[in-house]
This record gives sequence, C-alpha cells and structure tokens, in this order.
Amino acid sequence: MKTYYVYMLLCADRSFHVGITNDPESRIAQHQLGNDPRCYTFTRRPVKLVHCSDFRNVDDAIAWEKQLKGWSRAKKVAMASNNWKLVHDLAGCTNETSSLRRG
Repeated sequence: MKTYYVYMLLCADRSFHVGITNDPESRIAQHQLGNDPRCYTFTRRPVKLVHCSDFRNVDDAIAWEKQLKGWSRAKKVAMASNNWKLVHDLAGCTNETSSLRRG
C-alpha cells in the first residue's frame, strides 16, 4: 500500500507552498533544484520543509492538502512553529454571528 505525504515548504520570500507527493525526499529536491520554471517555488528558492504528514488513503491526503491551502498565513506560521494552541485559537470563528463575539 502506498503512503501519501502532504508537505508545506517555507520559501525564500517567506511565502508557503503546500503540495502532495508519494516521495517527499525526491519532490522537495525537485523544488530545490528548480526543475520546472512554471512551479510556484521556482523563483522562491531556496525552500525549507516545515511540515509533512503521511496518509495511507489518497483521499485523506488530498483533503488535508486542500485544508492547508485554505488556511491563513497566520495559521500556517503557527503550524510551522509547532504552536498547535495558536492554530486552534486562530481557527475560531469571529464573524458577526460568532458565539465568541456574543456576551
């Protein structure tokens, strides 16, 4: 059974790139080498791996990749720093209808 990995890279311009692969070592090396000029990381090298999760089910990996891509920069920074309490705090809903805003 294959293992799938969702990874997050910190780029030289301080932006993040999230991707999915079944060979993280090779994929991150490809990002570092700049094999594809159309790739987001091509002009943002060097990159640093800041998160990697493994999955046995490809659908679970794709779901996690999509979720991470939708996160705010603040949440990605917190996760890269392994600050899961802050990730949780930043996940709280604070719009007009939020129970957190009501007294």
